[in-house]
Amino acid sequence: MISISRLLCDAAGPGDALRYGSQAQTTAKTVYPAADRQRPIVVWNCTRRCNLRCVHCYSSAGNVDSPEALNTEEGKSFIRDLTDFGVPVVLFSGGEPLLREDIFELADFAREQGMRTVLSTNGTLITEEVAEKIRDVGFAEAGISLDGIGANNDRFRGKNGAYEAALQGIRNCVALGQRVSLRFTITRSNYSEIPAIFDVVERESVERVCFYHLAYVGRASDLSKDDLSHSETRAVINLICERTIDLYQRGLRKEVLTVDNHADGICLYLKLKKDDPARAEKALALLRANGGNNSGIRIGAVDDVGNVHADQFWQHYSFGNVRQRKFGDIWMDTSDSLMRGLKDRKGLLKGRCAKCQYLDLCNGNLRVRAEAVYGDVWAEDPACYLTDSEIGLVQ
Repeated sequence: MISISRLLCDAAGPGDALRYGSQAQTTAKTVYPAADRQRPIVVWNCTRRCNLRCVHCYSSAGNVDSPEALNTEEGKSFIRDLTDFGVPVVLFSGGEPLLREDIFELADFAREQGMRTVLSTNGTLITEEVAEKIRDVGFAEAGISLDGIGANNDRFRGKNGAYEAALQGIRNCVALGQRVSLRFTITRSNYSEIPAIFDVVERESVERVCFYHLAYVGRASDLSKDDLSHSETRAVINLICERTIDLYQRGLRKEVLTVDNHADGICLYLKLKKDDPARAEKALALLRANGGNNSGIRIGAVDDVGNVHADQFWQHYSFGNVRQRKFGDIWMDTSDSLMRGLKDRKGLLKGRCAKCQYLDLCNGNLRVRAEAVYGDVWAEDPACYLTDSEIGLVQ
């Protein structure tokens, strides 16, 4: 994740300690833990069942439960293993996690173990009663997805009325003081509605908004054609930056992030280097602390049947199953060539990524996207929109 609001407006967010390390005042000389001492945030795709059918769903969720899904006791055993390993955050995702009858029992158990819990939901099932349960069980944040305004969102979600239902879910949470994060996946079909999404964030008192770049996996595996061109992506990032600055100039402290394209951070740094060199140095230190893409390092995922993945987009490749081995043992086992490579990938990268002068800030970006386009995990990320000149390939 790239915190636009932190880089541009020096506004710290609740997740900054995880994103940038324990330091509040980052310096260019700060030293961070080696990969073998870092613990990941874990996305638990705890069900494949969903009441919607989103065209870009990375898990290809449907309206059926898997008979092999971890049950309540197995889920608690898995959560205990995460606690023993030192995992700081578990994010309950899906499918639609609110369709698990034991979701609140599991979330309460995780919180009792000392982990920060986050909910990732489409929001359409959040009635007033459900919002109260979300708040009372102690979710630090309810991430609610919108991928457009009105009918456009409903088209993405595969269900008429999904927009209004999700909007009501947001309102039900906000009314109870529950922190809400709005999630939006950027595609050619909806990027023109980003200004309207900012309006929703402001009007509905949403505290955080995350703009996700498209990952070509799951039902989005054939949607690379629906991704933006490099020039369109740059224009979108510039727009997000402008709207973020506008919010802060008006005293509205919203946390704004982009996800799954670390070129965004370098783009911001280069812009700040011209316009505000002092802030650029702070931004550079924060980007170094973040370390770029952390799949297999500080972000991991486990699916509904217990398979461990490098992140939520890698569901086609598993390192092992938590029914057979503890998560921590699987995560630290580098006998698997992909796990070993992801943890120390710089020497394996090819193309523009291998030669980029900002590799320490990006770490090769989203490897699963390179695999989807080139059939090679270590190929350059096709969604990097920085020019050869900007990344130091030509003078």
